[in-house]
Formats: sequence, C-alpha cells, structure tokens
Amino acid sequence: MYLEISRADARLAEPEVFTAFHVVRPAGLTPDEFTEALAAHGIGEPDGDDVLVRVAAVRALAAGRVGPDWEDGFAGMLAYAGRKGWLSADGSAVRAHVEGSAGS
Repeated sequence: MYLEISRADARLAEPEVFTAFHVVRPAGLTPDEFTEALAAHGIGEPDGDDVLVRVAAVRALAAGRVGPDWEDGFAGMLAYAGRKGWLSADGSAVRAHVEGSAGS
C-alpha cells in the first residue's frame, strides 16, 4: 500500500497490499510544499528521509474502500513495523519511506 500526496488531496493506493508501505512525493512539490501537504491532509510529518504517517489517517483513507478482513491485515502490518522499530512509541504513527513520482 502507498499514499499519494498532492496539494489537492491524499489517496491510499493498493490498500490490500500489506507487504510494502511508502509515500509518493509528486514531481514539482518542494520539500516545504510536501511538508505542508502532509499537514494539510492530516497524514503526518517528515522525519529525515521518511514520513511518520498517522495510523488513523491510513484507516480514514481506507474506510469504505476495503473489505471486512482489511483491519486484520493492517494490524499485522503494524505489528511487523513495531518489531522492526518503524512504529512510534505510542503506536499512533508508522514510518514510511518516500518515493518520488515520475519526473521528481
């Protein structure tokens, strides 16, 4: 699964894929604009080369688009992230690497 961030919105793509997680920074957004877009959409905040993505934001973007078993898969992904040290201490955010979209 991954998040596509733009000035206008944030979209969760491939929500059923629990084996990969990243955020796509679109071409044309400066680092400051990307940070502003993350905040404006309630997604999270940059942390070095990664983004700390709010778990609640992922759930909100998935709502109404996923089946009843999705939460179990997402919980498993978060448990794995916790074992790897990619989950915040309070469990409210998960670390995602940032990939550029074509042209960025």
